[in-house]
Amino acid sequence: MWTIILLTLSNVFMTFAWYGHLKFKTAPLWIAILASWGIAFFEYCLQVPANRIGHAGVDSIGGDGGGPFSAVQLKTIQEVITLVVFSAFSVMYLKEAIRWNHAAGFALIVVATMLIFKK
Repeated sequence: MWTIILLTLSNVFMTFAWYGHLKFKTAPLWIAILASWGIAFFEYCLQVPANRIGHAGVDSIGGDGGGPFSAVQLKTIQEVITLVVFSAFSVMYLKEAIRWNHAAGFALIVVATMLIFKK
């Protein structure tokens, strides 16, 4: 569960790092870049431990074994979390609607996720 929580929190930071500056287009680009780097630092402080904890066969932080996920599964989880976080961010922060074709595309990614986790 820690893997999912940390990946979700890291994704919130990364979404702001990548897209938050779009509300401040009058700010100089170099300021947007530096601000994004600063925000991304905190994303990495959460994302790296999340992947360490969740990856099968890799010792977790101070733990005695790996987590339940392969690297491909971790990446897939991260992408689904990205879609959820970005959708909320887009609607609530950027005030941009999610249209039917966006939702359909996201649904196809969820189907792909089911294929990735199929044994």
